[in-house]
Amino acid sequence: MPKLMRNAFYHLAIILVGLFMLYPLAWMVSSSFKEAPAIFQSVKFFPDPAILTNYINGWKGLSGIGFSTFFRNSLTIVLFIIVGNIASCLLAAFAFARLKFKAQAFWFSMMLGTMMLPGHVRLIPQYIIFNKLGWINTYFPLIVPSFFATQGFFIFLMTQFMRGLPRELDEAATVDGCGPFRLFTQILVPLSTPAIVTTSIFSFIWTWNDFFSQMLYINDLRKATVALALRMYVDASGSSSWGALFAMSTLSLLPLFIMFIVFQRYLIEGITAGGIKG
Repeated sequence: MPKLMRNAFYHLAIILVGLFMLYPLAWMVSSSFKEAPAIFQSVKFFPDPAILTNYINGWKGLSGIGFSTFFRNSLTIVLFIIVGNIASCLLAAFAFARLKFKAQAFWFSMMLGTMMLPGHVRLIPQYIIFNKLGWINTYFPLIVPSFFATQGFFIFLMTQFMRGLPRELDEAATVDGCGPFRLFTQILVPLSTPAIVTTSIFSFIWTWNDFFSQMLYINDLRKATVALALRMYVDASGSSSWGALFAMSTLSLLPLFIMFIVFQRYLIEGITAGGIKG
């Protein structure tokens, strides 16, 4: 009985903490169905009555540009960044995990050091470079760096995962006549599916929620992403469209929830395997 009581207490405490953390999200979803005056004035949690006007007005977008355009822009950036991170970080991880080259440990340490470098240190030099290239107000500053293995976290994750794969696979593949390229594409890449899915999910979440970088490089409203569009619903003059903001914020969370639920098993497997194996 004491053990049962302890377990019941722990589960109850976790449920209460979970409800406390989810309350702001639930309040936002509930407010998206309320009339504008009732959002901050009514003490009722559930909308009475529930309306869809906020979703209709929010989906119409801003300045004649529908919100579907902002969704399309964000998805375009996200897909390219996912492909770039997977392709470049897989190659870098394969080199660190399976190949032998001079000063390998030193370069791996340097790669880990980039994870500790604050992004604000790189901000001004990167902006100067992209400005000289004429890439301001384009998606290139957001997409191109992902094709050059600039995310040390993903390289470390994939390297640790590949190091956990048996070396006997390499020996068997070499005996069968496989070179490094075929070993990488036909054996290691398929076996690294959990790490690849984990990289995809984190790339999706980080890019989808990124506001500062997109605000820095994108100036045209037609090229704006979901994060930038949501910010435009808040007006400093006081005429903010809170109902439309909450409605579109709710819709913007749906892709994140769907991707996490669908690939949850691979995400957990990739994180645990990458952290334990080495």
